Formats: sequence, structure tokens, C-alpha cells
Amino acid sequence: MYKPVSAASGTVYKHVAKPILFKMKPDTVHHRMLGSAIRLQKSKFIKGTLDKSWAYHNPAMLGQTLHGITFDNPIGLSAGLDANFELAPMLKAIGFGLMEGGSLTYQPCEGNPRPWFYRVPSAKSLVVNKGLANRGVDAIMEHIKSYPKDTFKDFRLNISVAKTNSPVACTEDEAVADYLGSLKAIKKAKVGDMITINLSCPNTYAGEPFTTPKRLEHLLREVDKLKLEQPLFIKMPSHLEWKEFDGLLKVIIKHRVTGVTISNLGKNREPLEKSGVLPTHIPGKLSGKPTYETSNMLIASTYRRYGDKLTIIGVGGVFSAEDAYTKIKLGASLVELITGMIFEGPQLIGQINRGLVDLLKKDGLANISQAIGMDNKRP
Repeated sequence: MYKPVSAASGTVYKHVAKPILFKMKPDTVHHRMLGSAIRLQKSKFIKGTLDKSWAYHNPAMLGQTLHGITFDNPIGLSAGLDANFELAPMLKAIGFGLMEGGSLTYQPCEGNPRPWFYRVPSAKSLVVNKGLANRGVDAIMEHIKSYPKDTFKDFRLNISVAKTNSPVACTEDEAVADYLGSLKAIKKAKVGDMITINLSCPNTYAGEPFTTPKRLEHLLREVDKLKLEQPLFIKMPSHLEWKEFDGLLKVIIKHRVTGVTISNLGKNREPLEKSGVLPTHIPGKLSGKPTYETSNMLIASTYRRYGDKLTIIGVGGVFSAEDAYTKIKLGASLVELITGMIFEGPQLIGQINRGLVDLLKKDGLANISQAIGMDNKRP
């Protein structure tokens, strides 16, 4: 049943739903999608139907255990879509192996002035200027704890933490205290399988204060003192040259950090602006295909140098099983996405997982873990 239903769903999305949705403002679509998903996920029948028709399960080939955490498959939702952690049951039902919710912040935040999103269909990209809108860590912790206990069974929760987008968290000391406030609240709530520190959101007050080695050292030195139980990841910027990027990694490996997420929104808008598909007055940074090659290059370089010290989550421009497999073969253990699902439809997650199994069989591999870094051998 899975394969024909999934294929038909993709066709309907491409030729019917997507043309209608893409005529609407992306902020409107985002708001209505959240509302609809929250309502629909209350139905066991709908969740069961989606699981049978869209999700694809093959833990024997796609499952792996990383740092004591078992993942049924390596495909996750990236941070940004579900800022308030409201969609966990729906995301699980459509086949994700994990979700990265947030980014949450210590204080509630309204985000940047709307609109938050702008589509560039010809580039398979979204321009994002959300500015970390979320309800704040205390409200979100209570919401996560309200889920039934089996919600995060065979479906892992990655909590993304950023500094509050506010003038009161602009100085280095204020920003460190802001991060620590959120992390302490998460530790007290005892939720989440993983935590990711988003130190590189480009659409906030004071920019990215922790993308220099000295400041990052300050932040991680204080985070170490918390002795968090969950594996800790750092979401990396995408705009730095390798020498600068490597400078941050050299700091990271000295601390209680498990891995890195590569990478954040892209800053290089010039090609799209020059081609005329992105007006210069539209604020924000790029997601989707324009980030794909940069992400892959940084994943490959990081794995070659630090693959024995850091686990990599690959993010950026994943629209197919082949895209995800490329990141895995370059060194990513997990892969997260958002924009690909928006452009291709929610059935994409199961299609990627099914496609990964086909690609593994083609390469004569029995499990996804065998593919990690296979095209990028470390010295």
C-alpha cells in the first residue's frame, strides 16, 4: 500500500495542492499548516493512516544508535518550522525519525516584523526572516511534558536553543546568561534526547556574537559547568571560510560537545539578487537548494578532520533520497530538512527513507551506519 499511495500523494501535491498553496502568502500557509496539523494529530485514525500511507519503516537498515540514542531512521525535521514544539505527533506519523524543535529562547519572543518568509521557486529556496519567534523556554517545557509518554518512543526530540532576540540579550555576558537560563530550564524539566545550541541565527539583534573562537570559548566553558545529560550539538554558521570555521571546531572539541549541525541559513543572496528572482528589499537569509553545496563542503571538511571526535547532523538543500545520501556519504550521521518538504510535499519523508534503503542495497550495504563517510575517508 505504501509505495503507490505515497507516489500518488506526491503527484497530487505537485499538480494540485502546491499550485494553490504557492499562490498564497507563505506566512499565511505556515500559519494555516500549523493550525491544521495541530488539529489533525489529535485523531488516532489520521495518524495511523498517515503512518501506513506515507511513513516508511525499516529499522534493520535505517536504524542506528548514536551516543546511547536509538534512531529508527536518520531523517529529521530541522529547527525553524515547529518553534513551539507543537507538531510532534504529526511529524512522527509522517515518518521522521527525529525532530529538532525551536529554536526556543529564554524569554518569549515575537520575532521580526512580518512577513517572515519569501519564496524563490526557481531556486527551490525560501528567504527566512522569522527572528526566533517562540513562546519561551518555560511555556515550551510545560508543553513538551504534556505529551503522552509514548510520543517520543521511536521518535527522538532534539531541542534547539538560541539567545533571545532582544536588545536586553545583546552583550556577550547577557547572551551567555540567556543561553544558560534556557539550558537550566531544560535540565530541570528532564526532557529531550538531544540539545542543540544555535549560535548562528543570522536574523537577530547583535547578529552572531559566538561565531568567534574567544566568545565561543566563553559560552562553552559556562555550558560545561551545567553537566547536561543529553548529547550537546552546536549549529554552525554557513558563511565562514574553512579557516574560520575550523577555528570554531578547534574550540568545540575541547568541551563537552557531542557533535555539530552543518549548517545554518545561507547569507549569500547575491546570485539570486543579480538574476532578479530575489528583490533586494526582501529581508532574510536563504534556505533550500542555495545552501546545498556549501553544506556538503563543510560536512566533508569537518568529517575528514574531526569525524572521530564529532558526530555530524547535515542540513541544507535536501529534496530527495540522493541528496540525503550524499550528505551521509560525506560524513553526516543524521540529516535534517524543512524546505524540501515544503516544495515536494509531506510524503517526501517516507520517500527519502525508502530511497535510502534502495541506495544502500545498490551499494551492497546492510545498514545506514556503513554509509557514513564512505565517500570521504579520513586520513
